[in-house]
Formats: sequence, structure tokens, C-alpha cells
Amino acid sequence: MPLAVLALTAGAFGIGTTEFLIMGLLLQVAADMHVSVSAAGLLISGYALGVFVGAPILTLGTRKMPRKAVLLALMAIFTLGNAACALAPNYELLMAARILTSLAHGTFFGVGSVVATSLVPEDKKASAIATMFIGLTVATLLGVPFGAWFGLMLGWRAAFWAVAAIGVIAFIVLAALVPGHVGANDKPAQLREELAVLGRPQVLLGLAMTVFGFGGLFAVFTYVQPILTRLTGFSDAAVSPILLVFGAGLAIGNVAGGRLADKGVARALLVSLGGLAAVLVALAAVISIKALVVVLLFVLGIAAFATVAPLQLRVLEAAGVEGRTLASSLNIAAFNLGNALGAWAGGVTIDRGLGLGVLPLVAAVITAIGLLLALWSLRLDRPAVLATQCPAE
Repeated sequence: MPLAVLALTAGAFGIGTTEFLIMGLLLQVAADMHVSVSAAGLLISGYALGVFVGAPILTLGTRKMPRKAVLLALMAIFTLGNAACALAPNYELLMAARILTSLAHGTFFGVGSVVATSLVPEDKKASAIATMFIGLTVATLLGVPFGAWFGLMLGWRAAFWAVAAIGVIAFIVLAALVPGHVGANDKPAQLREELAVLGRPQVLLGLAMTVFGFGGLFAVFTYVQPILTRLTGFSDAAVSPILLVFGAGLAIGNVAGGRLADKGVARALLVSLGGLAAVLVALAAVISIKALVVVLLFVLGIAAFATVAPLQLRVLEAAGVEGRTLASSLNIAAFNLGNALGAWAGGVTIDRGLGLGVLPLVAAVITAIGLLLALWSLRLDRPAVLATQCPAE
């Protein structure tokens, strides 16, 4: 892969770390801010909703700017936002700082996906997206468990200071490795052409399957710390190593999903979404058995991130050249709307007294909706395929 794609991976690592960091610190933040665990979980929902709102606005607002300059500006916002999180004196300001940080997320991954695919041959586009998302995977593999350990040893604020430092390093790497001319020959589409992508049924279906298909994961992952400690019976110190196991699954799933999508997006969508729903159901069945929970969290990581490249590439293909940048950012926003949906659904489940053990089943239902949307979308493709294969005489 070109060095510029690897630079995008570094930026993705920083952003991914701050997105998921709070999951390993949920109990500490809740205690320090004097709020409930479900309220602390809303810090994930707030971040995700910030991505959902910020991605299309910033993407359209920066559409005529050089892509390298956009990426660097977004990384600066990310770094300042994490510093603000570390300094937040109360829950409300911590939420505001999280939302500030989130504004960089959707546009970075959206613009980054377009840059990554523009640097490689046609048959490597999904793999280029997957390579960039390896940063997100490594963030979960190393960043989140390290954050949980760091927060346990030095406090949750120290963890956010560490992520701000990662942001500075990522800024330097992007400045050094991403060529200044990238995207220079691309003529920005007219605003009307960019917005026209929202009228394409397959784009809207693609966004919806991302929201539900990936969102199911977060009904469980948001509350993984209390699930492991209060339900399965692990100690607080065991959470970080278990998250490493989960992160290793993410790394495998990310690469596998990219390769599978390069061979056929439709099959990759059905296999990955169906597999994710099945693993969530299995997790619910063994939630109190320590060894099986660890094994299934590893498999859950594989299934979850195998969906990323197919979901992103599906929307890019449906959008066409004119609307690909906006569509790419909107799909990143859809991933995060799914995160918010999953975290909210999990919180409602807990608040209504249904228990932590029900969360994997709630997650499976959400993901199954995404699978049904994928089947619907692929069914709509059939007339176009038949028309191509059997043109009218």
C-alpha cells in the first residue's frame, strides 16, 4: 500500500482510540462525575451523534479545500477536543468536549476513504479502505485496553491526555506522508450534484444497513466493562487483556472483510452481517461462562469488523463519482449513528431492569434488521443486472 494510505491509518488510530476509549473507563467516569452507568454510556451516544451531524456539514463546507489541508485541520480539532475532555470539570462539559472531538471523525474517515481509493488500482479499493481502517482496529486492539489500564492506574483524565498526544503524532505523520497534490486534479462536484446522492434509493438503503448492521455491536460493546465484571465475574484488572483478545479479532475481521469485498460486495455483506447476528445470539447463551465469553468476544471482533469494508464500499459504489465524498462521510456518520442507536438501546434495556444478559439478544435483533435491509437492497439490484445481461433488441 502507498505510504499515504498508511498515514491515513495513523490518523484513524488516533480517532478510533478516542471514540472507544470511554468504554474501558465507563465505571470510573460514572463514579467521578456522579452519574449512572447508563448516563456515562451516553458519552458514546453524544460522540456518535456529533459525528452524524458534523460529517455532512464539514464535508460540504470543506469540499473545495485541498484534501491534505482538510485532513490536517480535522486532526487539530481532534487533538484540542481530547485536551478539553481531560480538563472537563463536570459531566456536561465532558459531553460538550466529546461532541467537539467528534466533529473531526466523520469527515476524516469520509475524505480519507476517498483519498485511499484514489491511490490504488480498481481491484484494491476495498483493501485500501480496510488498510485505513486498520488504524481503527489497532485503536481497539491496543488503544482501548491501554486506555482502560492507563485510566485504572493514573485516572481517566490521564488517558485523554495520552490520546491528545497521539493526535499530535498523527498530525505530524499526515503532514509528512500525504502528498499535497492528492485530489488536486479532482474537480469539485456542484453542490446540487453532491446533494443529489441523497435521492438515490440504494445510497439511502446502504446508509440504513450500516446504521442497523453495525449498530447492533454497540448494544453490547458499550457496556462490555460492566458485563465482564458484574455478570461474567471477571476482575477489573482482567478487562484490558480481554479487550486485547477482542481487538485481535477486529484486526483479523478488518482484513478478511476487505478481501472478501474485493471478490464481491454482495456476498461479503450477507456473510458478514449474518455472521455478526449469529455470534451475538451465541454470546447471549454463554454470557456467564468465562472461557466461552472470551472466545466469543474474539469471534465477535472478527464478525463485527468484517462488515466495515463491504458497508463502506457498497455506499461508494451506489453514490457514483459525483457524490462519493459526501456519501463516504455520510456512511461514516451512519456507522456512528448505529453506535448511538446501540448504546441507547443498551441503556434503555438496563434502565428497564431487563439485565445485562439480555444485551447480546437486543444487539442481534438490531443487526438482523441490517441484514434484512441488505437483502432488500440486493434484490433491487436484480432488474438492473438482468437489463445489462439481456439488453432489449
